[in-house]
Amino acid sequence: MIILAALAEIDRAGLESFSLRNLAKALGVFPTAISWYVPGRSQLLAEVARKVLEDITPPGFHDSWQGYLRDFFRRFRQAIRRHPNAAPLIGTQLVANPAVDLDFIERLLAALAHGGLSGARLVAAYNAVIAAAVGFTTQEFAPVPVDGTDAWQQEIRERLQSVPATRYPQLAQNMKLLGNKAFTLRWQNGTESPLDASFEAFVDIVILGLEQFAGRT
Repeated sequence: MIILAALAEIDRAGLESFSLRNLAKALGVFPTAISWYVPGRSQLLAEVARKVLEDITPPGFHDSWQGYLRDFFRRFRQAIRRHPNAAPLIGTQLVANPAVDLDFIERLLAALAHGGLSGARLVAAYNAVIAAAVGFTTQEFAPVPVDGTDAWQQEIRERLQSVPATRYPQLAQNMKLLGNKAFTLRWQNGTESPLDASFEAFVDIVILGLEQFAGRT
């Protein structure tokens, strides 16, 4: 109940505003009542991260290790998409989290091993997959400024529309494709403007890279 309530608070008000005091207020209890069940904010956020990612392990049998990875990447993105305010939390909690799902790690390693990776190369591939999934999704659903959002968005749009072609020819030539559809060139995050096509291309690129990496002698 406390973990679900904490996640609901983060969904509602964002990660920066989250505190045990605010959570206690939402639950109608004293902060000490929460401290009785969780040692502190960090431990509670670790459990929240685990809750957000509880369904990212692909179920059942897959016809290939590539299919397993595609399913994983999509499930990971959907998990963050359901709780975009938790996006900044995910990367930090995956560094070292006693609540991490060991079954998920075992199955991901098994998929990569099935692709022909072992030893140090298996470790490198595993790190690449985790970094890729976390990097794309947390960037896509990164929060926009809460204060002065309209003014900030208008400023970004105007700046991009006025890019001088003589100085930035590639940027100006592709601005219609890049504007609000590319990292660092957006005024909305994935909640309002999802990067579906880019995400699917990203998954292809990662898997192609892993295939090449696995095939090296």
